[in-house]
Amino acid sequence: MDGRSASSFHSFQPRLATSRWPARMPLLAMLPLILVAALLSFAAGPVACAHPLDPFSPAELTAIRAAVLASPLVPARPLTFHYVGLDDPDKPALISYANNNNASAIIPRRALVIARAGGESHELLVSVSGFSSSASVISHAVHRGAGFPTLTLEEQFAAVALPPRHPPFVESVRARGVDMDDVLCAVFPVGWFGGDDPSVRQRRVVKLLCFVAGADTANFYARPIEGVTLVVDLDRMAIVGYRDRVEYPVPKAEGTDYRWAGHVGPPAPGAVGQQPEGRGFRIDGHLVRWADWEFHVGFDMRAGTVISLASIHDAALQGGTRRRRPVLYRGFVSEVFVPYMDPAEEWYYRTFLDAGEYGLGLWAFPLQPGADCPHGAAYLDGYYAGQDGMPVQNKNMICVFERRGAGDVAWRHTEAGFPNRLITEVWPDVSLVVRMVVSAGNYDYILDWEFKTSGSIKVTVSLTGLLEVKGTGYTHKDQIPPSEDAHGTLVAENTIAVYHDHFVTYHLDLDVDGTRNSFVKNTITTTKNNGTTTPRKSYWTVRREVAETETDAQIDLNAGAPADLLVVNPGKRTRMGNEAGYRVIPDGATAASVMADDDFPQRRASYCKKQVRVTPYNKSEKWAPGVYADQSTGDDGLGVWSGRDRSVRDEDIVLWYTVGVHHIPYQEDFPVMPTVSGGFELRPANFFDRNPLLLGASPPPATTSRRRGQQAAPVNCSCTGG
Repeated sequence: MDGRSASSFHSFQPRLATSRWPARMPLLAMLPLILVAALLSFAAGPVACAHPLDPFSPAELTAIRAAVLASPLVPARPLTFHYVGLDDPDKPALISYANNNNASAIIPRRALVIARAGGESHELLVSVSGFSSSASVISHAVHRGAGFPTLTLEEQFAAVALPPRHPPFVESVRARGVDMDDVLCAVFPVGWFGGDDPSVRQRRVVKLLCFVAGADTANFYARPIEGVTLVVDLDRMAIVGYRDRVEYPVPKAEGTDYRWAGHVGPPAPGAVGQQPEGRGFRIDGHLVRWADWEFHVGFDMRAGTVISLASIHDAALQGGTRRRRPVLYRGFVSEVFVPYMDPAEEWYYRTFLDAGEYGLGLWAFPLQPGADCPHGAAYLDGYYAGQDGMPVQNKNMICVFERRGAGDVAWRHTEAGFPNRLITEVWPDVSLVVRMVVSAGNYDYILDWEFKTSGSIKVTVSLTGLLEVKGTGYTHKDQIPPSEDAHGTLVAENTIAVYHDHFVTYHLDLDVDGTRNSFVKNTITTTKNNGTTTPRKSYWTVRREVAETETDAQIDLNAGAPADLLVVNPGKRTRMGNEAGYRVIPDGATAASVMADDDFPQRRASYCKKQVRVTPYNKSEKWAPGVYADQSTGDDGLGVWSGRDRSVRDEDIVLWYTVGVHHIPYQEDFPVMPTVSGGFELRPANFFDRNPLLLGASPPPATTSRRRGQQAAPVNCSCTGG
């Protein structure tokens, strides 16, 4: 693809409400979208940077592009941009900046750019001046190891346009009795399956698989053209391999459409929770203030939502001022690993690393008011760099809303011990949610960060969308021989939904009341009660273990005795002398990988064998499978880093938590899957001197108090702090 082609594809790129094609998305589905692409426009004038962690503005992205293209360090052309992201600022400087209420300290803004030119992957560090919209390249390196950067949207668009012009493919489609106009093709990374031949490892190839669409259904994923595979060299943008191995009937369209009455749209007004009292939060740029919480919401084209500098104002008054206490320095989804469990030729390589291969932020489609988010929610836009480096708008990619009036209880008690008197105190639960929805091909991930007035941060992953299915000759389960492993569930005629996993790994740089933290495992142990004067035979107590090294902090949540996991600050204690800390509480979805250690996908994502890992802070250790995930070999990434056995006691540490699901599909998951959720909670553990809801800095968000049969008027106090 020459420079003109790259520019042309960018000009076609749609980025509005119906904007992009899914990561594994077919060609014809994109054609109506091209018509709205020309509507995308924005001013690229100078914009002052409001916060060091803000996503890059259009002006900044334009300046970064100009600096890279003007640099003599990469003379080869064409040059394509695969990643442009914020290079993490110096952490001590940023903490000082935040603690001094955004004082006059200047934090340099730098961009990490990963670009392809001359058949090589280039890493450039670019200094950005937001006030003057100028930029300059300050360093350059060429990646010499395994793996390639994130696929661009434009090259995926170009690749899926090739099959209709490939005669063998056209013949295969004709032989199956399918109309070529109904065929849609999709891009699938090839993974890595051994071999160290540099000539092979240097080829950026993907495979294309195709489906049958048509007027009868929007669910083309349910109608695969099974057995046909095309291989595309992305740098040459040419088909370099083709195979038609086996022919199965294309599943029929009947019963596959997931649209209500065949129409798409949000539910009727009022179907989703309202906020009649108005917003109880304030957003200044990307800084959010709500109740006692304050945090920054950022955006990255690979990670999606990034939560930074989350701190809570302690309600315990000291000298008339409230203490601002840090909890989470930075948190984001580091990777989403989805391996399928069918060894067939068309399936064995389907072991997706959705963040590293496709980019979660690129697939954050516009959220639908009143459907994805309640009425009254606030929305944040963002921009990312297209393949030609020009800024592309990502509209309504994140929403922020209060969750209240849902019937949840923060705490309650009824006291009937007083004669002729009944006391009931109930505090309804209110929280603030930051939501992004990522539509990575057939699957949709609803990613929530929920901040609670109790001081907790609840992180939830909700899976929904469409199953990835395999064409088969079977129309009934009884036809499948008992000796045959179908590798999935027959969910419709000629349709097998293949077994697979979802592993969503979070990078959580917890700074609990400061940067010097330790990881603690409190294991519940049974003790015999021998030689005492009471009849009790046993009791349980807690065995406290402080992790010294990374090996000590690797936890399989499904093995061993029950335990509490905590991140504590040994240097900060409560009035009772307990170390200030936060618990890590699993909330379902605790599966770990069960693939063989020597299997190639497992080697690429070896970190999925344990749900919890802890590493010392290192700004370069962000992406669980390594920076270059496409065709990575497992020689870089979290599995390798955490195996170095570095010290993690009383250090600046990062906790990695993997939400895991073994998905055995059932017929209720077809044609569209009801939402399944899992996650974890970061909950205060001796962080406060007592229940923070009672400490008096802010009244409860809503109360119902009954004394002698009297009910107090509900109070909405979530407006404190904004």
